[in-house]
Amino acid sequence: MALELEEAFGAAGEFGGGQRRLTACLVLLQVYVACQSMLIVLVGAAPEYRIDQEEIPFSRAELAKHIHFADNFTSIVTEWYLIEKEAYKVNLASSLFFAGLLIGNITFGPLSDKLGRKPVYISGLFFDVVFGYVTALAPNYDIFAISRFFVGIVNGGMALVSFVLTQEYVGKSFWSFTGSLTNLMFAVGIAVYALLGYCVREWRYLALVSNTPGIIFFLLSFMLPESPRWLYSQGKTAEAEHVLQYIALGNGKERLNLKLKPTAATLRKGESAPGILNLVKHPVLRWRTVILMYIWYVCSFVYYGLTLNAGELRGNLYLNVALYGLVEVPAFPLCMFFIEKSWSGRRRTMTSFLVFAGFACMFSMFLPTNAGLFFSPTLLALCGKMMVSAAFNIVYIYTSELYPTVLRNAGLGVCSMSCRFGGVLAPFVPSMKSLGPSVPFMVFGISGLSAGFLTLLLPETLNKPVAESVEDLQIPKYQMLKNKKVNQSEENT
Repeated sequence: MALELEEAFGAAGEFGGGQRRLTACLVLLQVYVACQSMLIVLVGAAPEYRIDQEEIPFSRAELAKHIHFADNFTSIVTEWYLIEKEAYKVNLASSLFFAGLLIGNITFGPLSDKLGRKPVYISGLFFDVVFGYVTALAPNYDIFAISRFFVGIVNGGMALVSFVLTQEYVGKSFWSFTGSLTNLMFAVGIAVYALLGYCVREWRYLALVSNTPGIIFFLLSFMLPESPRWLYSQGKTAEAEHVLQYIALGNGKERLNLKLKPTAATLRKGESAPGILNLVKHPVLRWRTVILMYIWYVCSFVYYGLTLNAGELRGNLYLNVALYGLVEVPAFPLCMFFIEKSWSGRRRTMTSFLVFAGFACMFSMFLPTNAGLFFSPTLLALCGKMMVSAAFNIVYIYTSELYPTVLRNAGLGVCSMSCRFGGVLAPFVPSMKSLGPSVPFMVFGISGLSAGFLTLLLPETLNKPVAESVEDLQIPKYQMLKNKKVNQSEENT
């Protein structure tokens, strides 16, 4: 008897040993991704310094004779003297990395939808490691900055594809778990990077040590099979059945007689695969994409905005970097609890987190800066940041479920691209204090509230089937339910 894909996942085993081994490699990969993303925080750190003459020397050789750095670590600042008029180059290298992320997000998604998850992921990881070593061995600032741009492209694209691949190795009922675990490991990776930085004070050695685990993950990735969902969406049912058999054997099941139903998305001869333009052509996908792009943009915008307005953390640099990641950790258990409950689900939970973050921005502007620890704007802003982190986690899972398999990476890529614009614009908002001290908080607050309420226009995906093809979106069970009668009838079927 032929099975639907979700039924086949159930027959292969509910997140058994085989799936745990497959997803473990991709989940742990997020530690490497986090180290690459946060590299500039320590590698570009500027220690205190003094210049033992009144006029700053124009030539680098003269500057080297008269400048004295205080701390016992090195960075690109201390090696290439990126201070005073040259200090902008540290932020420029960071901006180039994020510009690369934007390009990687928009290009790798459609590529993996057409060529397959595994080849695009492995290629991206290979070049990520290569350009990571170029960064560590860069002879001058120009090579360093260019390498960071290319690291951004391959790192952002590879991380996006690996997230989708992690989701597609398991049944839909485990997407919230694997998605949350993936994002949790990214937060842990920030803390791990801080520990590495504390132990390795030479910036080139730190870049080398942070990049080397990529080689291990690259070699392990060759043992990963292609996504069974992608194979099935392309009409390659025999290959999808083979991967599911492999997963079942890894889960300790005896060899099963798995037979998948033919997919409606099997391409006719001469018919091209769905591309990124389908996100615009299809009415349902068009409105979903517009709303999701805005939500992703706001998540990034408010997240970085709250970070900037929480006040500068003083004290140990490495402890501050670790706290920057660990403050997000409590967000993930909260997500896991709420998004699996029938009375909250994905949509209401994300709405609540975004609205809370919006109100946190609004209320923080009414609190005096000397109100004490428990009523300080900093604490309220950090609580808001945790809520935005939770919303960020949900939007990854939610977006994966709202797009059909043939366009899942393309949809995630477009949304991730809009997310990068939020990160780029957030640092400029504090300058709006010239219009009024509360204006930046109003901007972040209104953004969070508007995104939260817009989320209510999207359909709930909890306990709903995953669309494999664009044609599936025409079937009523994949669309937004209008009333309780439809809900009950679908649950009975």
